[in-house]
Formats: sequence, structure tokens, C-alpha cells
Amino acid sequence: MKTLHLTNTQPDIDIASAILRDGGLVAMPTETVYGLAANALDSEAVRRIFEAKGRPMDNPLIVHVADYADIERLRLVSEIPEKATLLAQAFWPGPLTIIMPKGDVIPDEVSAGLSTVAIRIPSHPDAQNLLKTSGLALAAPSANTSGKPSPTTAQHVIDDMEGRIEAVIDGGSCSVGVESTVITLATEPPRILRPGLITREEIEAVIGAIEVDHAVLHQLENNEKASSPGMKYKHYAPRTRVVLLRGSDARYITYMNRLYARDPHIAALCYDEDKPQLDMPCITIGGMDDEKAQAQALFDALRAVDDMKDVHTVYAHCPEATGVGMALYNRLIRAAAFEVIDLPEKRIIGLTGQTGAGKSEAAKLLSESGFPVVSADEAARLAVSDSEVKAMLCAAFGDVLLPDGSLNRQLVAKIAFSTPENTETLNHITHPKIREIMLKQARECEHDTVIFDASQLFEAYEDLFCCRIVGILADPTLRKERIMRRDGLNREEAERRMSAQLSERFFIDHCDDILYNNGSADAFLNDVRQYAERWCADERKI
Repeated sequence: MKTLHLTNTQPDIDIASAILRDGGLVAMPTETVYGLAANALDSEAVRRIFEAKGRPMDNPLIVHVADYADIERLRLVSEIPEKATLLAQAFWPGPLTIIMPKGDVIPDEVSAGLSTVAIRIPSHPDAQNLLKTSGLALAAPSANTSGKPSPTTAQHVIDDMEGRIEAVIDGGSCSVGVESTVITLATEPPRILRPGLITREEIEAVIGAIEVDHAVLHQLENNEKASSPGMKYKHYAPRTRVVLLRGSDARYITYMNRLYARDPHIAALCYDEDKPQLDMPCITIGGMDDEKAQAQALFDALRAVDDMKDVHTVYAHCPEATGVGMALYNRLIRAAAFEVIDLPEKRIIGLTGQTGAGKSEAAKLLSESGFPVVSADEAARLAVSDSEVKAMLCAAFGDVLLPDGSLNRQLVAKIAFSTPENTETLNHITHPKIREIMLKQARECEHDTVIFDASQLFEAYEDLFCCRIVGILADPTLRKERIMRRDGLNREEAERRMSAQLSERFFIDHCDDILYNNGSADAFLNDVRQYAERWCADERKI
């Protein structure tokens, strides 16, 4: 099929109208996103929408009309609730969709078998012209391949739909940029099913109290039917993996820069204010305080993600789920398939270093001095008592359980440190659980600042959550002697354990501060004490 590229001139609108009356598909601009339009009362034409998009048939469509009188003229609904009239007077034409009891003329293909239908009057002049010229009610979901970011330009439509539909009308860039707010009047109180530019607060000012559906900010429950477009688990997604980082601006910057220092194949989806502080490639969506600009830029930015070379993951600065920000959050969390990392609000200081350097002594001193310390060793003991972790370790290393069902830690250590591959396997199994436990303990701590005592802070990616990292290092010969004395190992075993860790150069390059423990124990602990006092002076509270 050849797809016609039409302008928004009247002769081309006439061509598009004829295509629609003949059961064809036309992508039309609206103020929100480009819609893939078909005659809403022609079930065969509507079926073609699903085929062209690759969209599941259980996802309802929105019916667009030119004016309020068309709803009754075409008998699209069985009744118009009073609140619908009030909302129409306040927001139509515009980016609001109202769900009402459907009329008999609405095919099941449009309503996905529901007893309701979604109606909208777009304000875009080209959409208005097409609706009036065709004389039709048009079912029109976003004109993209199902699941991908919605199109906000004709080129986006062409990229997805070339050869699948009869025509595309080029009406320029969409002014709103995210799909309409969807509210259902089939419940009491009314409920927002999809947030958009028109906010909850604006709607409540017109019709009183409303609710926000649980699925707006969370996943649909198993076997729960979508009652509005855009409620599916994964939606609006580029091919590249998207992860949301939820936390303060400073925590986002720290996490991203630490991660990029170790993985140069990531990028940021962020605000204008973030970009100067970030070391990696960035796609920005506008200023922090300009939610309307962010909405207009969002889908274009998500499409631009796939044009970035050698990037496997984009980490998005998560917006607040209020006002228009709720619409942004709703789209981003689905683009990320609900993969969200919560950044701790606590100020976390990482304390790490090579085995035998004296990190444990430093942690003990800090704890005795009143600094709350979360121990990775203690978290590891809790982690390996987890039944799922023990099962994975047995699958990897054989029967490593004691008769009482607990883990034989010495045996696991012997196997794990025997080869670099085994060490990597151990880390892959245990580190996620250890990190989860440490972050939970940090959140539950009453203090604002927490110290992470972790020899494998970097291997477990716990460093990403730290505001500052202190590395404890010592001469290799001293470390070897300490390890042999401490753990009862011979020279070969001690050297093997040392070689399994990160190099001294790595710690120097990735820690914010380095303390050396090459002298007496008293001198080292005095250095630690003085350093901690500087923290207090610099930060007021630690």
C-alpha cells in the first residue's frame, strides 16, 4: 500500500475525507498527538486500526467529533450525564476525553466490549476541518506502532505507519504533546483513567471531587481489563531500555555521574537544569518548572533515545506525580515497564577498601563515635539466609548447605574465590539482595546520615547511592600479613583473595577520599577520627 503524504490544505482534506468515508485510515494531527483515524461507526474500518498498529483488540478507542451536537446527532451515547455537560462547557474543544454510557451504534471494536464509550472534541484546526468535511465520528488512537512513543509530528507517523495506512496529514508539531486526560463518568465519584494536560485540580473545580484510578500510577492487576487507552503494562516505549530514578535532584545527579564513570553506554533523560551537572549524553525535556513544555517534548525525546549510538539504557529523572507532572509520570513509568529505582533521601557515606587495609577498624571507631553504620557483612548474612539466594548458590556451586540448612559460608568462600568466574557468579547472586537489605536498613535509620561499611561497595553497585565515598588502602605486604593473621590463611590463599578484589588504582580513581593505613593502629584511627570531625564541620550533621 502506498501512503499518501497530504498537506492541511482544503483539497488534501477533501482527499482524506473521501478515504475515511470509503473505510480507509488517515493519520490526522490533533493538539495532543497524531491520531490514526477511521470511521468510528464502521466496524471493519476500526478493525483495520488495530491491524495497522499491531494493537490488542481489548484496548478501547476514543471517538472524536467536531462539536457537542454531533454526540446526540450520531447517537453515540445512551445518555449525557450532567457532569459531562459541565466538563464540555469548560474544556471542549480541548484535550479532555469523557467516558459515558455508549449508544447502540458504537461497535464493540471501539469500546473493547465495554458498556461505555470515550468521546473527545479536539481543538486542532486540521482535526476540526477533517471531522466537519468528512461528516464522520472518527475513532483515533495514537498513530504509532502499538507500544511505541506516541507521534507528535507527521514524520513520526511516517516512520511507523508508512505502507500500512492510506494517508497522513501533515499539520506540524502537536502543541500539547501527550494524549488527552481521560475521565470516566461511569463511576461515582468520577475517576481519571489517564492523566493529561487538564489536571485533576482543574476538573474538580468544575464538577467537584474525583478520584485517580489506581492503574494511572501502578500496574494493572493480573487479568484486569483496560478501561482506557494507555493503561497497559508497557507503553510509549522506545527500543532502548528506560529506567526511572525517583529521588531528589542532587541524588539523581550523583547516581548518574557515578554510574557513567563505570558504564559509558548510558544516557540521561532529564531537565534543562540537570544537563550542565551531568557527565554523560543527555536528552532534555525542558525546564523543571515548565511542565507544559516537558509534556510537549516528552514523546519526541523518547523517540530520540533510539537515535543515540552505543547507549543501552537511558535513566529518566522522575517527575513529581502531581498536576501535569502526573501525565509525565504516567507515560514514563510505562515507557520504563515500571522499572523504577528509588534513590534514598538519607545522606549515605560509603566506607570501602581492599581486604586487610583496615576498613573494619575504621567502621568500628565510627560506630563507637555515634555514627550509624550499615554493615555489608551483616547484610550478606541475612541475604544468604534467604531461600531463593541459597537455591541459586546451590545451583551454581553444588551442595553448599550445612546439615541444618544454613549456608556453609567457608565452603562458599573457598569455591567463590577459586576463580574470577566463580567470584563474579557469587556477586551476581548475592549483591542485589545485599543492596536491598542495606538500603532498607538505611531508610529505617533515625539519623539523616548513614555509613555503608562495604568492602565490595563498587561490585555491588552500592556506591551509586552514596553522596561521598571514603577508601581505606594499605601497602600490599602489610595487607597480606594482616589477612593471614586474621583469617588463618596461608600465603597463597591470602594472595588469591587479594587478587580477587579491585585494584588500588580503581579505588584511587573512584573514591572521593583516601585514607592510608600503613603505620600504627593508633595513628590510623586518629586519622579516621580527624577525618570524621571534618565531616561534621563541613556538613553540620553526619
